Amino acid sequence: KTKYPLEQLVRIKQRRLDEAERVLKEKKAELDKEKEKQTKLEGERDKTYNHRADKMKQFRDELDKGTTTDKIKIMRDYIKVVEDELKQKEKKVQDQVKEVQKAAERVEEARKDMVKKQHDVEKLKTHRKEWEKEMKALMEYEESIESDEIGTVMHTSKKHKR
Repeated sequence: KTKYPLEQLVRIKQRRLDEAERVLKEKKAELDKEKEKQTKLEGERDKTYNHRADKMKQFRDELDKGTTTDKIKIMRDYIKVVEDELKQKEKKVQDQVKEVQKAAERVEEARKDMVKKQHDVEKLKTHRKEWEKEMKALMEYEESIESDEIGTVMHTSKKHKR
């Protein structure tokens, strides 16, 4: 039986597919990590937001009660610090959202690459099946020619014996 001529190519394409699957898995893990980081940053931002809201309420309550100018200034300064912190945390969240989007794009690229390589492997499998069918038909044809020749030789030799 003859060996499939594209066997080495099949092995190469399969190796590339395996590698593409590994890369896709890696990119998905990176995306999950970036999403976790985003969730953590959003939690920190929300905590700071709630802290600011509490301080604003406290500030309004103090104003309603009537308080000293010094205390008002101290509270205003503190709220300003909290608002600056909130802005920084919001920026970190926005930056992380962009990182998550980039990671999602890398996952999509890896997925497309894997699908393309999967398609290449499938095409070769189909080609191999066709090739095997052709080889089988060719062998059957050669066997039938051979048996015809044997039949002819036997018939001829029987004729000569008579």
